[in-house]
Amino acid sequence: MKTEKLRFATVAKPYLIVGALLAGLSVVLGAFGAHGLKSVLTAQQLNTFEIGVRYQMYHALALLLLPALSGVVSSTWANRVAFCFVTGTVLFSGSLYALGISGIKWFGPITPLGGMFFIIGWVLLVIGLIKGHDLNKQQEEQSTTHHTPGAGNV
Repeated sequence: MKTEKLRFATVAKPYLIVGALLAGLSVVLGAFGAHGLKSVLTAQQLNTFEIGVRYQMYHALALLLLPALSGVVSSTWANRVAFCFVTGTVLFSGSLYALGISGIKWFGPITPLGGMFFIIGWVLLVIGLIKGHDLNKQQEEQSTTHHTPGAGNV
């Protein structure tokens, strides 16, 4: 029976640490919003704050899952995606927190910038998946053409 060795994309360790911190922080901020800010903010401000928490958690989890895509995404592409997700979280969620808590409208134009980083990150992931698929196909073709007869799998 042939066993496959699972490989994980090398995502820069700081991105994984930031991903774990962002996930934990989103739980803290979510609880703070639900309990500490509920009586202080308007319903609209609280909703704005909660959207920031939600997108922070989505992208923190995505960061933590990037290494699992190693069979199909190169480390280069995974790190590009990670950069976009971290930058997007800081700009998107950060601006929503500031907007929700302060009500200062000039934080609003920062939010779409963060959204653009999220979108670019997801596009880069798709590109990385496509390129990774092509790379794996080439590697499979090379391994079948360079197979040594009699070497058998144990």
